[in-house]
Amino acid sequence: MLDTWSELGNRLASSGITLAAAESCTGGLICHKISSLPGSSRFFIGGLVAYDNDVKTNMLGVSHEIISSKGAVSEECAQAMASGVRKLLKAEVGIATTGIAGPDGGTHALPVGVVYLAICSSKEQVVKKHHFKGDREQVVTSAAQKMLELLCHHY
Repeated sequence: MLDTWSELGNRLASSGITLAAAESCTGGLICHKISSLPGSSRFFIGGLVAYDNDVKTNMLGVSHEIISSKGAVSEECAQAMASGVRKLLKAEVGIATTGIAGPDGGTHALPVGVVYLAICSSKEQVVKKHHFKGDREQVVTSAAQKMLELLCHHY
């Protein structure tokens, strides 16, 4: 398993795969990590911070039905975000994060630290639910690191 962003960048650049990101709870950290890599322009198309539900629906095509019935923090929303950013930016692979970084906003059913990570391509759709511990910064950082691991596992 690769453990650094630069190793992932080298792998993606050599594979010819293009990548786009939609981030909610991670607020652009994943895009920052990827775009900071030398040569990232060879594989990284761009990203969108979709914090508000209107951005999720209007820009990424997440249905109002998903938001109202499943919630913005759900497997279905993460999958739709990844698919939407992939289509919007015409990338081969779309990734997405949605969750509750805290310190507020958690419920019994969805406590602070719950984050869904999604990958979407023409070959696969993967969504993983995680529950990260710590303060807001730790949750965001952990989610970004887990996305790195998920991408490394699949690419």
